[in-house]
Amino acid sequence: MENDVLRDTVIQVDLSALSENMQMIRECVGPDVAVMPVVKANGYGHGAASIAPALLANGAVYLAVATLTEALELKKACRDYPVFILGHTPDRLLKYVVEYGITQTVFDIGQARLLDSMARRAGTQAAVHVKVDTGFHRLGKAPSPSYAEEIRSMFALENLKVEGIFSHLALAGSEDNEKQFDSFTSFVAQLADKGCRFRYQHIADSIALVDYPQYRLNMVRPGALVYGMRGFHLGFLGVRQALTFYTHISQLHHVPAGEGVSYDYLWKAPRDSIIATLPFGYADGYPRNLRDKGYVIIEGVKCPLVGVLCMDQVMADVTDVPGAKAGMKAVIYGDGQDGSMTVAKAAELAGTNKNDIIARLAARPPRVYING
Repeated sequence: MENDVLRDTVIQVDLSALSENMQMIRECVGPDVAVMPVVKANGYGHGAASIAPALLANGAVYLAVATLTEALELKKACRDYPVFILGHTPDRLLKYVVEYGITQTVFDIGQARLLDSMARRAGTQAAVHVKVDTGFHRLGKAPSPSYAEEIRSMFALENLKVEGIFSHLALAGSEDNEKQFDSFTSFVAQLADKGCRFRYQHIADSIALVDYPQYRLNMVRPGALVYGMRGFHLGFLGVRQALTFYTHISQLHHVPAGEGVSYDYLWKAPRDSIIATLPFGYADGYPRNLRDKGYVIIEGVKCPLVGVLCMDQVMADVTDVPGAKAGMKAVIYGDGQDGSMTVAKAAELAGTNKNDIIARLAARPPRVYING
């Protein structure tokens, strides 16, 4: 059973695409810029622990996550994985950060002292990156003399390794980006004057590292770009979508014209139709608001989803599929070359962004990994 794929609904991840995307990113930023791919939200739905080896083999210096739980998942897969937590970890849980050798975001001298104390008792050092709020107003403190003193005090802690400093762009426009970047780099320069020097300085995400090369500093944090999601206004990098989401027909129904399908009969057959039941639904992460918009590709034919989308099953009109039968493959998200819905198209139809589409993919569909 351990080697069987236990559902007809599968998320397939092409590790060669991830590897090529990482190589493109590294070539784009050059040899002097470290690449820290973001694998939060289960690797944007791709399976963080399973894709980690491919990312590290292609130049990742860290694997960035949002939470301690995500970090521990990676560390339990391989204790030696270099893992960085972008978010806040409560004081009561910092013991796990030290125990597992995780690099932690800090923005408070109290947490820095606590990590130092824990690391001293464990006979090790705790590595941290300091978060600076340059206008995003999410985490971190704004540049100020008092914050500079807090950071200087962090450097004086013997069992704390203050390795990096970072911020996040709001990407509100070129003028605002420049204002944030200048605020950040000016503060870093002031800290350098106080003897605080950082191995890594980073502010650029996927969009910024492509569109604003001047903001790359010596580390970048690509997220969506690693998975082949493009959404840039200025630059272009030829990454490709690594994920394919597909299922197979469970059953066919011959529905006479005028009969309804699914809850409330909000869709009624305009003709004598063949309706296929497909074993996936919004509990698998498919957007429920794609009713009357979504479609799958079966045998090269675009088949609209009809009726209210259910938690575990949806229905598709396969009347125009020659020889439609149970077991046929239906592509939910693909690369578009066969007419399939790309993640970008799904985002457009659902009125959201690509990250939302892939990050919401549930753990329920098995992940299957291929190389090319």
